[in-house]
Amino acid sequence: MTPTTETAGHAIVRTLEEHGIPRAYVVPGESYLEVLDGLHTSAIETIVCRQEGGAAYMAEAEGKLGDLPGIVMVTRGPGAANALVGLHTAWQDSTPLVLFVGLIPMGHRGREAFQEFDIEGWFGKGAKRVLVLDSAERASETVAEALFAARSGRPGPVVVGLPEDVIRQQVPVTVHPPIPVAEGGIAGSDAAALLEALRQSDKPLFVTGGSDWTPEASAQLTSWLERHGIAAAAEWRTEGVVGFDSPSYVGPIGYGRPKPTYDLFEETDLLVFLGTVPGDVLTSSYTARQGWQARNFLVSMDPSLRGRSGAVSHQIVAKPCAFVRDLAALDIETKPAWGEWTARMRGQQEAFAALPDARIDGDAPARMDTLMAHLLPQLQDDALVTLGAGEHTNWAHRYFPVRTYPAMVSAGNGSMGYSIPSAVTASLRFPERQIVTIAGDGEFLMNGQELATACQYGAAPLVVVMDNQEYGTIRTHQERHHPGRISGTQLVNPDFAGMATAFGGFGMRVERDADVPGAVTAALAAQSEGRFALIHLIVGQRAQAY
Repeated sequence: MTPTTETAGHAIVRTLEEHGIPRAYVVPGESYLEVLDGLHTSAIETIVCRQEGGAAYMAEAEGKLGDLPGIVMVTRGPGAANALVGLHTAWQDSTPLVLFVGLIPMGHRGREAFQEFDIEGWFGKGAKRVLVLDSAERASETVAEALFAARSGRPGPVVVGLPEDVIRQQVPVTVHPPIPVAEGGIAGSDAAALLEALRQSDKPLFVTGGSDWTPEASAQLTSWLERHGIAAAAEWRTEGVVGFDSPSYVGPIGYGRPKPTYDLFEETDLLVFLGTVPGDVLTSSYTARQGWQARNFLVSMDPSLRGRSGAVSHQIVAKPCAFVRDLAALDIETKPAWGEWTARMRGQQEAFAALPDARIDGDAPARMDTLMAHLLPQLQDDALVTLGAGEHTNWAHRYFPVRTYPAMVSAGNGSMGYSIPSAVTASLRFPERQIVTIAGDGEFLMNGQELATACQYGAAPLVVVMDNQEYGTIRTHQERHHPGRISGTQLVNPDFAGMATAFGGFGMRVERDADVPGAVTAALAAQSEGRFALIHLIVGQRAQAY
């Protein structure tokens, strides 16, 4: 006989399942046992993580890689505090994420109960919405509302508080249907304005960004750009919307960008920001493209254009997929000048991204140049790279061949510790694809313990740890502002390869440049057998991609 009631905790899980959520990233806690019990018989895969920050990063990466929000579940107080780093990442990267937090019983509120905290006070300014399930009967409705809020408009994080006594209450078995998310599109007035702007432009540039894309929209935009000879650049850490090999792709724009792509902002006479806005990273701390005479079209589902700077010539309220769909239907006459300018900028990008010489420098210290020259030609065409934060990420920005969307997953807010959790998620979501992550030595130790999660669930990324025994980005700033006065940036590191072996994967420590090719071959072989592999590359300090 089909039950007519269930606990609110079970209703939460069943609603997530019927809305298509494939997996949840959890660190268990007694405050939400009823939800954990619901997961026991659910089709949702429960990924048990080792720290709430790692779990939140994994869920945030899930939101970037798919069309549904990532789901993370943690307990009250300390668990919620640890998860905040993933919430901030989702907020600044506009990633759909739902954080479920177990709470103390309702009757214990305001009495400094064990692990009590103010959920609205903590998360109210860093999430799109904070919902607390004070009425068990609204469990399914609240989940549907959270999933909708995370995806609608400019995507972002939503927090749902679950009082432990409320989620144990019995409720009728009902499921709230998914709430449709508006996608917008190019209205008639938008089309007229865009067509006129393109007609007047000789050097148009599209800048893609954010993670609110689909593979279909990526392919459609690339085809349209190539057909018209129009250039496209990628926002920092979001490469791959327009592929690495496309004649329209002219490089990444962001911190540490090479001069040719910086010049793009000043030389172009029409900028179309698609899925992002001209914030401080794109504009070099609000210095580039700030003149009010600049012609800038902003395509965003956020009517407030939060985070923008400089001139706004026209806003088109649309998600990238809807904009690209309508763009392809417009009758646009190609101008020869577009292709000429695009070809020049493309030539600079090709020179910049050309792989370094594959020569081996014998007994010299290992080099990232050598590793990239030997690794990248052996990767599959749909290989995906994940990154955390630090100068080591520039090796991927410069060289990694992002060809199949999604192809690069990173933390645009500069959050360290993201590389390993995001690689685990990417491997779980795309088990058929080759997943690579490039981590710094300081960055790796912030969430390297999630390799245990990788081993437990069969995730098999290839991890490259670039060990330069320092927090490299901060050292670079230090040398700029306080030359010769090294303070607070130097590191003494463990054997990362040994750690990988202890976690159940393949690990190899490489100190000599002559040993790099062999390490790459061995790591790829281990990865092909379904194991995660780690190359611990000991490089010289101050080794930089550009």
